[in-house]
Amino acid sequence: MGISRLEPGIVLIEDAGTNCYLIALGDRLVFVDTGLPRTWRYAQEALDSLGRGWDDVTDIVLTHAHFDHLGFTAQARRASGARVWVHPGDHRIAAHPYRYRPGRPRLLYPLRHPKAAPILARMVKAGALRVEGVEQVASLGVNAAPDGITVIPTAGHTDGHCALHIPALDAVLTGDALVTLDPYTGRRGPRIVARAGTKDAVQARRSLERIAATGARLVLPGHGEPWTQGAEAAVASARSSGVA
Repeated sequence: MGISRLEPGIVLIEDAGTNCYLIALGDRLVFVDTGLPRTWRYAQEALDSLGRGWDDVTDIVLTHAHFDHLGFTAQARRASGARVWVHPGDHRIAAHPYRYRPGRPRLLYPLRHPKAAPILARMVKAGALRVEGVEQVASLGVNAAPDGITVIPTAGHTDGHCALHIPALDAVLTGDALVTLDPYTGRRGPRIVARAGTKDAVQARRSLERIAATGARLVLPGHGEPWTQGAEAAVASARSSGVA
């Protein structure tokens, strides 16, 4: 839990098994995903560590709009005036973060996968049940994103899920299209998220190829440790992992 400087231009903020990232693109600062409501305090620490403030944050880009990635978005926009980018396929979830249907009911997952129970409990403690929706957003897409970010549509986890390739940093931010910790099972290593959180697992597996095609060295997932062995190796490992 807390913040860590991965390398120049990238700060990882981890809270309750959920990641968000503060990215420096020239003079601009961009948050990619915003964790959970409690993560706000660590976001402030991340800005302080760079000697910057909320006035320097120009954009908030969401890989998707699930509650554990929407987190402190509304609060951050009020503090910074930043644009909030969400793919049109996830606009409805952004406005109503608890109104979506996963591919499989999630109620029994903690019983079937006991390792997930403490992760989910930490998420609740970090505010997972009280995320504020966001209605006024910019439409994220292949031709619509902050400069320096290439949008990679990776539908499956949600209809509008997008990975974000940042060529200047040789990094791809995969959101929940590819994670190294599945919060619904507690399993580690590259994989897609269990059907308890993924709308269409078949489509999600197809989308992995788009992540591999970036060729990025650094893979930054929405949950779990960063992967430093390249996007192609991460995807190969994810393909060999089952989906709960």
